[in-house]
Amino acid sequence: MKKDILIIFTVVILVAVLLMGTEFQSVDDYYLTHIDDITPQSKTVTLTIDCRDILNNYDKLTPSLKSEKYVPKDGYILNKQKYVLRDGDTAFDVLYRVVRYKKIQFEYQGAEDNPFGSAYVKGINYIYEFSCGESSGWVYKVNGVSPNYGCSKYQLSDGDNLEWVFTCDLNNSYKYSDDKDGDDK
Repeated sequence: MKKDILIIFTVVILVAVLLMGTEFQSVDDYYLTHIDDITPQSKTVTLTIDCRDILNNYDKLTPSLKSEKYVPKDGYILNKQKYVLRDGDTAFDVLYRVVRYKKIQFEYQGAEDNPFGSAYVKGINYIYEFSCGESSGWVYKVNGVSPNYGCSKYQLSDGDNLEWVFTCDLNNSYKYSDDKDGDDK
């Protein structure tokens, strides 16, 4: 009997030591920490988060946002960078994963709360719709073209160039569409 108790106690101690030294992650957390693990077999997309239009309309910008903390000097919250594309990823999925990884403030309305049935990006880096005038907001482009449906419905393909662009004039939101590589400043 004493031998059995000693064996059980030893097993419990070993299990406790193993659990204390083991880091458990959800699948999402694992992929989030391995976002840059691009291999030759990886499908990839590039992502840019661009708010350059604010620089041309700085006088319209909400005063509390007039800082390089929110609007970088070059207008890029995130310069063009390549990321792994997972099967079924949408324009929203990639943005969501990257802003979490890069710790960029982000707010959205879920598809279930939106009458159009797609996620709606409210703000990135504390820059929100109407932050730079009554027709300002975030739009997305894939390969230089703004799709005509929601970002959580647009499934990306290998090699796509995804741009999230803050425009101060949603009626003229294609101002930088000829700049497909995100390098023009």
